[in-house]
Amino acid sequence: MTRIGIVGAGSAAAAATFVLDTALKDAEITVLEKSGGVCGRAATRRHGDVTYDYGANYVKSEDERVADLLTDTLDSEGLVDIVEPIYTFDAAGEITPGRDPVGHRWSYKNGLTQIAKRLFARTDATVHRRTRVETIVRHDVDETWTLRDGDDRNWGPFDTILLNPPAPQTADLLADARWDHPAREALEDAVRKVPYRPVWTAILGYEFELDVPYYALINTDDEHEIGWVAREECKPGHVPTGESVLVVQAGPDWSRERYDDPPDENVAALTALTADLIGDDRLCDPAWTDNQGWRYALPDEGVRRGPLRRAESAGLYCAGDWVAGEARLHAALACGLAVGERMSYSL
Repeated sequence: MTRIGIVGAGSAAAAATFVLDTALKDAEITVLEKSGGVCGRAATRRHGDVTYDYGANYVKSEDERVADLLTDTLDSEGLVDIVEPIYTFDAAGEITPGRDPVGHRWSYKNGLTQIAKRLFARTDATVHRRTRVETIVRHDVDETWTLRDGDDRNWGPFDTILLNPPAPQTADLLADARWDHPAREALEDAVRKVPYRPVWTAILGYEFELDVPYYALINTDDEHEIGWVAREECKPGHVPTGESVLVVQAGPDWSRERYDDPPDENVAALTALTADLIGDDRLCDPAWTDNQGWRYALPDEGVRRGPLRRAESAGLYCAGDWVAGEARLHAALACGLAVGERMSYSL
């Protein structure tokens, strides 16, 4: 039996798990996730009859393997396409039409978390939620790994492990790892150098429907307090007719400066900025709101390949958008597929 331990249940981990379970019929896969959900920043919540993706907004069809995975390999029921365009705005808040959409921008009627849920459901992997891994232990005698959680429970031993948290959290795990090897030090150093942008998000619900020609607005010069505004009603099945839900993501500077400020104050500030940007005073008074801070939201660069490969030769792998070098959901999924294949081959 091949024993595999996975830290984190994000989209890349789900894709890797799917590959491993398919390729290795005797594999025993254990996934340890610190939160109560799966799919990482591709996260979904509900408010009454409303469904909204409050992290990643959609998955693009740019990667052929990922597109085939979502439309052919997995059940495509409930997969929905966003057809409205994305407009742009500058530091002064001037809105202009953007480029016509290329390819598909997908979500699900039940939200983007369906990606990981469907991938894990197609495997025999065991996913333990609310289980925070704090220590990685390498056993050189039999070349296995143990994972220790915050309650001092040991998981394993594992023949190989996969780390899926954002780069800063992965670097912390490597720093505290009980693994005396040059590959650990090199990998920790490389992972810690991956730069990240935070994102503070407000969700604004309204009991009227906006009459605008776009799905979303994106700031093109990084000089506005808002970086992105998206209309969830453009995703079929997400918002009842006659209502609007806006997902407002602050720009990186604003998010960094106000990340730890009181959430109500941040929501109020972003509400006023959104009303001014769109030019509709009705938006100053949402019927309901929600919020989420993503301290490690968007990696600006990828990690060096050399340290990754040296760690892989010892049985430790990493996956995620920061490994892919592109802060996109399809890139994270493609990375997970590729890492799962390398793990399968080595095992």
